[in-house]
Amino acid sequence: MSVGFVAASNLPTPWGVFTLHGFEELETGKEHVALTLGNVSSGRPVLARVHSECLTGDSLFSLRCDCGSQLQSALKKIAAEGVGVLLYLRQEGRGIGLLNKIRAYQLQDAGADTVEANEQLGFDADLRDYTVCKQMLAHLQIKKLKLMTNNPVKVKALTKLGLEIVERIPLQTGVNAHNVKYLATKVEKFGHIMNDARDDS
Repeated sequence: MSVGFVAASNLPTPWGVFTLHGFEELETGKEHVALTLGNVSSGRPVLARVHSECLTGDSLFSLRCDCGSQLQSALKKIAAEGVGVLLYLRQEGRGIGLLNKIRAYQLQDAGADTVEANEQLGFDADLRDYTVCKQMLAHLQIKKLKLMTNNPVKVKALTKLGLEIVERIPLQTGVNAHNVKYLATKVEKFGHIMNDARDDS
């Protein structure tokens, strides 16, 4: 999968003025973006988050997941650090798409967990592909990451692409009564590393 850089602009946010970089997959036309702050091309490890699109959590304030809270927390941490990058990948619902995600939600309402719901719809539990990250980061001249994630599979996937993860930084936030089962499934079936110490900043 190849991506091409399209354009960059300023993006004022509540936490600071980021630079928004647009990329397009050459084969599919799918669009991804990166937000950077400060000098990310110095060669030093960069505080980073690789975030998969979650319209329901990021934009519609859903409490079924922790995605929106993680997105905001990551941007706040980058702003506090003064330097960092957030890759926002357009792979909704762990890669199954928005409408199938709603179908999965319907199955979850009937008792299925997130893995069971995807499998009942005929999908693997997680269809996300991080291949584009390598090219996006290469364009930004970022070589070393301090990665904000609870997901060891993501760390392994990025490392396999040749990216250097010098540190994994937990990003535990957004726990509420509506997503307890969702978060438990992340731990039990995806191996996410979580504990009682949560950062709700």
